[in-house]
Formats: sequence, structure tokens, C-alpha cells
Amino acid sequence: MSRLARTLTVILPLVFLAACSDPASDKPRAVTNDAAPATSTPVAGERYLITPENSKIEFVGSKVTGSHNGSFGKFSGGIDYAAQIEKSRVTIAIDTNSLTADDPKLTAHLKTADFFDVARFPEAKFESTEIRPGGEKGATHTVTGNLQLHGVTKSTTFPATISASPSAITVDATFSINRKDFGINYAGAQDNLIRDDVVLKLSVRAVK
Repeated sequence: MSRLARTLTVILPLVFLAACSDPASDKPRAVTNDAAPATSTPVAGERYLITPENSKIEFVGSKVTGSHNGSFGKFSGGIDYAAQIEKSRVTIAIDTNSLTADDPKLTAHLKTADFFDVARFPEAKFESTEIRPGGEKGATHTVTGNLQLHGVTKSTTFPATISASPSAITVDATFSINRKDFGINYAGAQDNLIRDDVVLKLSVRAVK
């Protein structure tokens, strides 16, 4: 066997494995349960706004042959900061039709009834119900809230790193959710199945 052939024998399997690796495999997995009762009691504190100008909501989905990156371009919300992070509340509404992926055909497909079905479910929402100190993989906090997606509402718990200052509150979180928990069941091609776990990446810089 020539040196080139030996090199390819070593490199090609590594390339194949890298392309097929699951981006959710090393991320914390969100815990989902039945939706918690809505909290109507107002939070006494200052309002910090979440907008696309100061924040990002991104996702990574994958299938057998590789992964794709996406994001939402339109969303709005805020953090009602009550002097302590644990006593605060986060709310956000996302325009699902504003999603884009790294391939135009995929963007169009994700908007259909196979996935987000944006015609029927034009908005996704999240409202926190509890924020407690400490979190998985060194996160400062663990956030629990009702996530409404694809017409399904689930109580969803995930780790996040949160900090507050007089001018801004930052929330950084990367975790995976199981899309089938929210009724997104499209399997993909038989020889290129779509994985159930999707990585969500939140980079929030809420400002007054």
C-alpha cells in the first residue's frame, strides 16, 4: 500500500466521523414536563428589553450526514429584574417565520408542516417560572419556564449563565431539546435520518 493510500485510510474515516457527529452529544439536555401554571403576579422591578439588536437565538439541527445552523431574526421580550436574578422573570416571543438556515432550501422546508409549520404556529413563546442558583457544567443558574413551540407547551428546564449590572443583564445558554417533545416528528430520508435532539444557543444582552 502506498503512503498516500495509507494516509487516506487514516484520514477519510476521521472526516466521515466528524461530519456525522452529533452536535447535541456534549451539550446539557433540557428537561421537559407538563406545563406549569401561568404566573400572573407582576414582578416589581426594572424592565430590561430583549431585541434582535442586542441578542441572538440560534439553533443547530443534525442528521446522519451532518448538521445545519439556523437562527430567528425577529423576536421581542424582556427581563423584569427584581434586584436579584432568582426573583426575576424572563419573557420572550419569537416570530417563527423569521427563521433562516444555512441553506435556502432548508429554510423553506423548515417553515412547512414537516417542521415549524409557521402558517399554523406563527409564534413561539417562553416565560420563566423559576430561576434558581447553580447549574450544569458550571452554569450560574438553572432556568425553568413554559416553552410554547409548534402548538405544544412544556415546562422546560435548562442551565444558563446569567449576570446583571445597572445597564444590562446577560444570559448565555447552550442546551439541547428533543423536537419530538413538541410534536415535530418529521424523520427525514431513510438513509439520512434527522436526529431528535436540537441544540439551542441563547445569547441575550437585555438593556434598559
